[in-house]
Amino acid sequence: MTMTSQTSQQSTSTGGCPFGHTSESTSHHGYQPFDMHNPFPAYKELRQEEPVMFDERIGYWVVTKYDDIKTTFDDWETFSSENAQAPVRKRGPQATQIMTDGGFTAYSGLSARIPPEHTRIRAIAQKAFTPRRYKALEPDIRAMVIDRVEKMLANDQHVGDMVSDLAYDIPTITILTLIGADISMVDTYKRWSDSRAAMTWGDLSDEEQIPHAHNLVEYWQECQRMVADAHAHGGDNLTADLVRAQQEGQEITDHEIASLLYSLLFAGHETTTTLISNCFRVLLDHPEQWQAILENPKLIPAAVDEVLRYSGSIVGWRRKALKDTEIGGVAIKEGDGVLLLMGSANRDEARFENGEEFDISRANAREHLSFGFGIHYCLGNMLAKLQAKICLEEVTRLVPSLHLVADKAIGFRENLSFRVPTSVPVTWNA
Repeated sequence: MTMTSQTSQQSTSTGGCPFGHTSESTSHHGYQPFDMHNPFPAYKELRQEEPVMFDERIGYWVVTKYDDIKTTFDDWETFSSENAQAPVRKRGPQATQIMTDGGFTAYSGLSARIPPEHTRIRAIAQKAFTPRRYKALEPDIRAMVIDRVEKMLANDQHVGDMVSDLAYDIPTITILTLIGADISMVDTYKRWSDSRAAMTWGDLSDEEQIPHAHNLVEYWQECQRMVADAHAHGGDNLTADLVRAQQEGQEITDHEIASLLYSLLFAGHETTTTLISNCFRVLLDHPEQWQAILENPKLIPAAVDEVLRYSGSIVGWRRKALKDTEIGGVAIKEGDGVLLLMGSANRDEARFENGEEFDISRANAREHLSFGFGIHYCLGNMLAKLQAKICLEEVTRLVPSLHLVADKAIGFRENLSFRVPTSVPVTWNA
């Protein structure tokens, strides 16, 4: 099934419900699906008042409790991931035509695939996505971080932005290097990735979709070109590893390799850019905990996990019921879409004591669901955490007096699933 043919049947305009469900609440307990400014009070109210709520505005059951979400992730035979990459809003005719004419047939690398296909491809990808490659990348990541921080510190106004000055480049160059892509194309890949996020998880009109459709065609064509180049020239990178695996008899097609690149080139930097940004946004907003990692850098790995719990990059992920079932005692029909709010689960006080509080000494922070759970657990979690750790180690060493610019509000992009700060303005002592 192509990504285009998989367009979400759950999608609907405001007020319409494709399944004939009715919502008991017209307020939705303050929950606004695409508003990421501060969704956590609404999440808490949903957990308390209606932990499994049908939202007719998006056509999904919205699930907010930790145990319900973890169980749903783990039951892949009942709750399929096949809709995880489906557009929330149906593609318009012009965007569809652009993508058809451009030969766009990209499909999910792993997150929207189901067994046995998912099992087969993930087993091959894991062999290429190795700790050896992470270790080889670490010196370059650290050197890049130091370079970016020193350039920021050269600003004689003593002002910077942890998104544009640090988090924007580091994960993108890292994943491009890992995959064997052209690192001079950072801005191009960011543009393509922004379009993928907008087209898949955004709330765009038909007209607004048109430039993004062109970008996705370019993106997919580049993924196919990289696979062809690996066939022709080999190389010491993940793309070449996958092609060699195919040549040695592993069951993976060029289209599947290109689809993996299509996913990794997005997931491998977009969420990590956000993780790094959030590490500084949240820690600097809690000065006593910033001071704690200054005094004891060994606390940094725990701090990264607590940031992932408290303010993860991905706050919601989707599943589709394959049969009549239930979640938390609420009946779910075959074919229904389910939106799992990990951003809510990660603050559920039934799992995390004082879950609304940020605490880097929390003993069970690593139980967060920000990387998912079960067979689709994020393949690149170790690389994401490594980059965040290095960024915190070097910034605390080089600029311990860093603090947020108090009078500048931090905005977040509108999106169903990703909570992305647009900036993290900072300053430091002279």
